[in-house]
Amino acid sequence: MKMIVGLGNIGPQYDNTRHNTGFMVVDAFAQQHGIALTTRKMDARFGSGLVNGEKVLVVKPTTFMNESGRAVHPIMDYFKIDVADVMVVQDDMDLPLGRIRLRDHGSAGGHNGIKSIIAHVGTQNFGRLKVGIAHPQQHTVVDYVLGKFTTDQRPVFNQAADRAVAALDDWVAGSDFMQLMNQYN
Repeated sequence: MKMIVGLGNIGPQYDNTRHNTGFMVVDAFAQQHGIALTTRKMDARFGSGLVNGEKVLVVKPTTFMNESGRAVHPIMDYFKIDVADVMVVQDDMDLPLGRIRLRDHGSAGGHNGIKSIIAHVGTQNFGRLKVGIAHPQQHTVVDYVLGKFTTDQRPVFNQAADRAVAALDDWVAGSDFMQLMNQYN
């Protein structure tokens, strides 16, 4: 079983904000594959389905972003999911808006949601799908990441989200990770 985790903050005030990029991408993936995220337990909303013949668990932690590991680790344990079968979808200010980047391991890079997952899971060796939101030009970091995409930014983000969903499809299908990085990065 593969596990795809989207990072974000819960609550309507955070809907469609840059920091909820992970939620938006996994919502699009789940919708495309008819996976309803209706189960609510272990500090998360999740659902499962078959994608490309592989069972996939799609997870949205209901903790706040900085506590995401509190949900991810117990779900991995409960479903006996190996860390190699986990992909976390996150926003990334160090990538230009519209770019995506796959990584098979690495540090948190300043992302508190990833930092929490590393602390709870005990390793950095899980997949990341980073979606670029760019650096703020005229806002503080907090105001920027908790702000919504502008009307000019939204189509660029939507294209990136579509590419991210395609990358997730290929990952679930068992594509070689190096090939995925070469194709999508």
